[in-house]
Amino acid sequence: MSPKLALIAAATLIIAMMGGTYVWTQQLTLAACVGGGTVAGDIGGPFTLVSETGETVTDADVITRPSLLYFGYTFCPDVCPLDTVRNAEAVDLLTEKVYDVQPVFITIDPERDTPEVVGDFTFYIHEDMLGLSGSVEQVREAVKAYRAYARKQDTEDEFYLVDHSTFSYLVLPETGFADFYRRDLTPEDMAERIACTLDAV
Repeated sequence: MSPKLALIAAATLIIAMMGGTYVWTQQLTLAACVGGGTVAGDIGGPFTLVSETGETVTDADVITRPSLLYFGYTFCPDVCPLDTVRNAEAVDLLTEKVYDVQPVFITIDPERDTPEVVGDFTFYIHEDMLGLSGSVEQVREAVKAYRAYARKQDTEDEFYLVDHSTFSYLVLPETGFADFYRRDLTPEDMAERIACTLDAV
């Protein structure tokens, strides 16, 4: 091998090693942010839903900045209002620290949660919260993509409940799913973990 080719090969190897070191360091940093939990995986993906204004939107239209997604329903008697308010408070704490995070509410009950109903709900929770509805199939696909759980109770009662999971998901425009948060976290704890993740990517 000529000296010139050897030099190019050596430079290429060094760059590749530096890139590998960066990725490895980034993964370690992210792992620290989530307390040793998962930082990536087969969670999230494309979806097509309907916005509060009745416009059909995709994940690319919605996730244009770091976003905090929650799957719930407006007729939920307790859990969903508490969780979405907690998420809104976390977003406000992040705003104070100059982090721009979009709160998003995706209904799991599209039969009752029309775009207008979802829009009213999110308006009262947070001025920047985006509400999404859609057809039963569209919502089902979004729920499935995020490995969430939602099951309408088998009853004819119009005031039926919907059993569902209660995770909130941090999703980034370029890389997708970044972390999830259980409902026992305080707004302060959630904001701290989100800030840590955003600093690491």
